Amino acid sequence: MLISNFLFLFVCTFGVMFDSINAYTGQNDTAQIVNSTMRIYGDDAYPVTYRRAAPVAAPRSRYPGFNPGVYILKEGTIRREGAKPLPCDILFERDVPMTLRDGTVMYTDVYRPIGNETVPAIVAWSPYGKEVGGQQLDDVPGRSGVPLSEVSELQKFEGPDPAYWVSKGYAILNPDARGAYSSQGNITYWGRQLAEDGYDFVEWAAEQEWSSGKIALSGNSWLAVSQWFIAAEQPPHLAAIAPWEGLSDVYRDVSVPGGFPSPSFLEMITTTFAGKGFVEDQPRMTVNNNLMSPYWKDKIARLTEIEVPAYIVASYTNMLHTRGTFAGFRDISSDNKWLRVHNTSEWPDYYNPSHVAELNQFFDRYLKDIDNKWEETPTVRLAILDPGNSDELDRPATSWPPPGQSKQRLFLNNNESLRRTMPIERNESSYQLSERLSSGSISFNYTVPKLTEIIGYMKAHLWVEARGSNDMEIEVSVQKADRNGNFFTFSGGSESSGSISATGKMRVSMRDLDKRRSTQFEPYQPFTKELPLQEGEIVPVDIGLWPIALRFHPGERLVFTISALSPQSTQMDGGFGMARIPVPLSGSTFFNKTDESVSMLQLGGGTTTDFVNAQRVSTPKSRNSGTHVFHYGGDFDSHLLIPVSHPASS
Repeated sequence: MLISNFLFLFVCTFGVMFDSINAYTGQNDTAQIVNSTMRIYGDDAYPVTYRRAAPVAAPRSRYPGFNPGVYILKEGTIRREGAKPLPCDILFERDVPMTLRDGTVMYTDVYRPIGNETVPAIVAWSPYGKEVGGQQLDDVPGRSGVPLSEVSELQKFEGPDPAYWVSKGYAILNPDARGAYSSQGNITYWGRQLAEDGYDFVEWAAEQEWSSGKIALSGNSWLAVSQWFIAAEQPPHLAAIAPWEGLSDVYRDVSVPGGFPSPSFLEMITTTFAGKGFVEDQPRMTVNNNLMSPYWKDKIARLTEIEVPAYIVASYTNMLHTRGTFAGFRDISSDNKWLRVHNTSEWPDYYNPSHVAELNQFFDRYLKDIDNKWEETPTVRLAILDPGNSDELDRPATSWPPPGQSKQRLFLNNNESLRRTMPIERNESSYQLSERLSSGSISFNYTVPKLTEIIGYMKAHLWVEARGSNDMEIEVSVQKADRNGNFFTFSGGSESSGSISATGKMRVSMRDLDKRRSTQFEPYQPFTKELPLQEGEIVPVDIGLWPIALRFHPGERLVFTISALSPQSTQMDGGFGMARIPVPLSGSTFFNKTDESVSMLQLGGGTTTDFVNAQRVSTPKSRNSGTHVFHYGGDFDSHLLIPVSHPASS
């Protein structure tokens, strides 16, 4: 059954039980953690925890208000000083209502060309706000490499810029998804409810009088993740998708990677969501429901159901999205799919003019039926990272992972080395942990003898022992170092990774393998049970590392590091909503930045609303203590499995 619009009359702070919360519109400053239900695959009323959304009136929500109307944005006008002037006239319809299948009304902004000609539309789906909103590039140092002059600032966060796309004969739709700002309902974290909402919205957009009936989805991060879920519902009028770096398995990619509950990033994002109702409390679900369950299965995108043409963009250094984006490309069923891998960060890559033009070519092919030879684009174009030298971009390949790689085992050895042969004698390496010292690590080095490339997935197979504890939480990583062992820092502007590395995480009690679904390079843990360690017990554990493409020159080092995994604080504030952003009080854009008659509205700044912080979950307690011991040699075949090739020296 659908969530009803009935709300229990009593409201208390924390732990209150609700049958329904859809109708909540209270504006008091009380923290509220509530229990309700939501639609997941296989269950129309699955129990889920919610929390109150940030108030729409809070300064950091940066909401310009609810103001339905139709405007003509004139060519040459600007949204704010320094932004790109509009290249054409734009018809702007603000706060257009749309009704979902359960009667929930959500609102969207529509930007489209002037005139009566029908056009295809591109949808940017997220709860971040359709005008400004709680997250913007201004909140990130240096705008993450995206110059203000490169965009009009009509775009929603991580979405396509209407100024460009309207000039090319497209409409841009920026919805406030269910529960966001003035849209009714409660904000959801992907899964069936979001997917069905997206289906309804795509079909609604196709029915509009200005619409050609062909709809696409575009955007990065949250907007990319949403595309996997919506496209899997197969809306009849969805013609193409363009997910730019988006995880595809919420449990494994961000919430509980390797069985290790990780609510910190989720808290940082959830506290930015603004609305008049509630937000699905995924941080709390992460902490309180960290075994695989129907809830988490609902958060795994049904990739094999995706059949529409797809232009997919990935990178190797995004701790949230790398694994899931490559999985998305590999596992979708579309006969028309392309992958491009870059070497920078999602935001500057998405707004790079040459990449926007290429996406335009892709959409022209599948939304306008223009025969522009798009199909001649290589199926896969790789970036090969070469720290200390020059990265190679746009290397064509026929598949992912690319053909031509062979497997190689590097065994843990004495003197903190990796070797091609397993040592005969048994040995061990370890580090100690305590309440005072919660971190520890050990690194093993391999000096590369000739030009070598590692492209694809890696797996660590380790024999481990916990002395003084019944569990271990560890992280493994592979990095490139120079001849002297110095690491290369990442200067690509990534918002999520400060190093050039591939990593994997594991709570050892969650090590149980599904051998049927595991492959040689990719172990698959079902995460349905815990297997605590016994005193003196030595167990094997397989840890998959996210994919990477690294080039090593003779004499450079491959460094394999095992370290204690420490929970990140859930009190972290990412600074979203802090930047003060000026927008016109009316009219949306203006001609002359020196015109004193133009009244500007300053959005952003201030502190986080107290109740928003009060709803945060506590930082999970580490299970690490005592001594982490890693056994190798003799009967213990601890090793790193890597895919290698040896290109000819240039």
